Amino acid sequence: MRGNRSKVIYLIIFILFLTGLGFFWLDYIGLVSLSKIEKSIFHRESPSVLYATDDEPSLIAKWEIEKSKEQLAERVEDLDRREAIITEQEEALRTEKEKIEEMRRSLDQDKKKLEAEKTRYTGYKKNVKDLAVKILSMDPKKSVPIMIKWDESLLIDVLRQMDQDAADTGKKSITSYLI
Repeated sequence: MRGNRSKVIYLIIFILFLTGLGFFWLDYIGLVSLSKIEKSIFHRESPSVLYATDDEPSLIAKWEIEKSKEQLAERVEDLDRREAIITEQEEALRTEKEKIEEMRRSLDQDKKKLEAEKTRYTGYKKNVKDLAVKILSMDPKKSVPIMIKWDESLLIDVLRQMDQDAADTGKKSITSYLI
């Protein structure tokens, strides 16, 4: 029994030797720092007085805290002012957008009216040309009683069209005879 015990003790010493040799090897190749391990085990430092949590803050710390509070309050006020300005600008932009939308609707209505007028005028112009051709082809004695019943603006437009058609074809206009 005594022989087995001595074998176990030698084996434990051998294992500790190999472990120590392994740590030195790991320190040599840079994977482990024995100096840091040694400092953490044998040289424990007492906590710094500056960072003690149970102490009351010093006058400088109190002053720094007050200064930080003031800066924070100023920052909050600045952000509140900026928020108010942004809110006002958003409201102004909203009203401008409404005005622009109203103008756009008005322009769309004007465009529709203009298109209707253009369509009506195009039809009116075609009718004036047709009437000018028909009056020109009729006997002047029969056309004058018909033309007397027309509206003045229509009569003037038809006579102008007759003059223009005569000028385009190079003939003499009969509008002076009809008048």
